[in-house]
Amino acid sequence: MQADIEALTRKRKAIVADGLVKYFGEGATRVLAIDHACLTACFGEISFIVGPSGSGKTTLLSILSGILRPNEGTVRVDGVDLWSLDDDQLADFRLHRVGFVFQDYHLFPRLTSAENVAIPLILRQQAWQPALVAANELLEVVGLKGRGDMLPVKLSGGEQQRVAIARAIVGAPPVLILDEPTASLDGDTGRMILSFLREKVLNPQRCILIVTHDARINEFADCIVHMADGKVTGLDKEPG
Repeated sequence: MQADIEALTRKRKAIVADGLVKYFGEGATRVLAIDHACLTACFGEISFIVGPSGSGKTTLLSILSGILRPNEGTVRVDGVDLWSLDDDQLADFRLHRVGFVFQDYHLFPRLTSAENVAIPLILRQQAWQPALVAANELLEVVGLKGRGDMLPVKLSGGEQQRVAIARAIVGAPPVLILDEPTASLDGDTGRMILSFLREKVLNPQRCILIVTHDARINEFADCIVHMADGKVTGLDKEPG
């Protein structure tokens, strides 16, 4: 009976990475960036990858999100063997299944907030006006009602971060990945962003994976993966 209860309450695995190796260069100039790393992240949870600069966090994130192909190892995202896909299949997978929030937001400066958010829908062949309507509705959800016509330069850092998050989730991807989301924000704004992610973005059908070196926001993580020298060196709380 207890085993049945545990099976029902155990969270579904969103990302399972096993034996990942990534190196750059060849011969004497070869640099080992990821050294047989393993990682699991679950739906309904926020997982952090933490470690000092140069520890391999962003490289690992790129592999898990289908941007950078590993030299060895496997990644399964929502049951899909990610690195068995060809380049076109990977591009389609990223478009539909992964939302990515870059450290510097990567908003298009000449597009309004709503136009920035609408881009993934346009790439999915949705008509322009319905895409803008959906973008403005999501901007309201992230607390930016009435800001859809504003250019990014007119927004604060925290507001730009929310636009980037809205763009990442407009297509309802099951996996949301953020690279250093609080790096350029003050402490209060950073905690506000993480609180928003937990309360408004996280759900049982979504996994949020965050690379950060900001210990001020560790309280928002369900699981913290520690990295050093390309290796996973520790884990605070087992995922699921």
